[in-house]
Amino acid sequence: MNKQEGHSIHVENLKKMYRNWSGEEISSFEPMPESGSVRRYYRIAGKTRRAIGVFNPDKRENRAFVYLSGHLKNKGVHVPEVYDEDRDKNIYLEEDLGDILLFKYVSENIKSKEKIIRMYQAVIEEMPRIQVDAGKDLDYSMCYPRPEFDRQSMLWDLNYFKYYFLKLAGIRFDEQELEDDFGRFTDFLLKADRDYFLYRDFQSRNIILYEGNIFFIDYQGGRKGALQYDIASLLFEAKTGLAPETRNELLDCYIRVYSRKGHINKREFLKYFNGYALIRMLQAFGAFGFRGYFERKHFFLQSIPPAVKNLEWFLQHVRLDVSIPHLRNSLEQLVRSDLIKDFKEPAEGLSVSVNSFSYKKDIPADHTGHGGGFVFDCRALPNPGRYDQYQSFTGKDEPVIQFLKEKPEVKQFIDNVYAIIEHSLKDYGSRSFSHLMINFGCTGGQHRSVYCAEEISRRIQKQFKIKVITRHRELEE
Repeated sequence: MNKQEGHSIHVENLKKMYRNWSGEEISSFEPMPESGSVRRYYRIAGKTRRAIGVFNPDKRENRAFVYLSGHLKNKGVHVPEVYDEDRDKNIYLEEDLGDILLFKYVSENIKSKEKIIRMYQAVIEEMPRIQVDAGKDLDYSMCYPRPEFDRQSMLWDLNYFKYYFLKLAGIRFDEQELEDDFGRFTDFLLKADRDYFLYRDFQSRNIILYEGNIFFIDYQGGRKGALQYDIASLLFEAKTGLAPETRNELLDCYIRVYSRKGHINKREFLKYFNGYALIRMLQAFGAFGFRGYFERKHFFLQSIPPAVKNLEWFLQHVRLDVSIPHLRNSLEQLVRSDLIKDFKEPAEGLSVSVNSFSYKKDIPADHTGHGGGFVFDCRALPNPGRYDQYQSFTGKDEPVIQFLKEKPEVKQFIDNVYAIIEHSLKDYGSRSFSHLMINFGCTGGQHRSVYCAEEISRRIQKQFKIKVITRHRELEE
């Protein structure tokens, strides 16, 4: 079976599962942006019900996710409900929580430190329920790929960093001396209290704001471990770029929350916090190298420069209670090395995708991972499709173009749309955003939406030095 055939099979399986669960026909089935795993996600909707369909060939990981979803939900943690599963087919349906990620919230409120801190504090208030309450009677034998974040897990992460980042960055090191440091480092980390539930990937893209609550996703790698790891993951995440003083303020908040509940010894906690922060950063570098360069997922390459900045700050301000001289030397080489520039994705500036579509098939999916953008409804405009002489033409053909150009309401619509998006184009360019999506929809996706998409693309290219990709979804099928 080739890759395309495999894709078709699991898509059909998910569609059948959705119909059986919802009792409805599917009105839209859209692939969601790829992440850092082999899992494939699809947003599925019918007349009244919607869900996320998931295909994952790793049966043990699916088992862990379904078990942890039920366990966390029973403990009062806001996680997606699993509606249905078929372990033999490697698929399941889960609750659709929308797409307002904490990462998106931070990006949109980057100028308001107060808003960001308040939201992070609200997240931190939820963490004891996950790490402490859920960990008390959790069956860790169900966890994947190991029941705890133990020596083996730590060495996997450290070697991931060594082979997929250090070597690719051209950093010179002595293999044995580095392995000796890895051994001392893990010995140190293993002395921390590790009798809690470790979420493992506690970061802003796995936290969703939905209907006034904070929800958590992608915890299938959770296992027993130390408290320090998850809060370090959140605070030292590369792309959110939290300032050192903000990290310190939020770390103090975390300690206060746990101290109120009697779950933490501040002095003992801080002794190991920076060590867990470092191993998390190194694991992330390994992911950036592997996912970015081997799998060609550009989001991971974009994370490297801010991750290096975090590491540079860490080396300048932190001293660990363990001797790891060769590892430290390798890290100092890394932040100084000219070769690290090769890991930075070339700056291509802002690109814009302009799409036409039919509302009969829903709005085009954003596969860049940026989210946001604009959707404009052209159905209130005069429709050439109602006239026989235009039905064989599209919005790219001269007869339709002339028909629409002669309508003053069409020009007013285009002018109003351009005034809205012009502001975003200028703002995005000044803030180093890399993508903006603009969609035009009409009944058939043939005349009005196509014309508007073409006209807006032309205006953007005339005013801005921006890469514009124009697609007419219904005309391409």
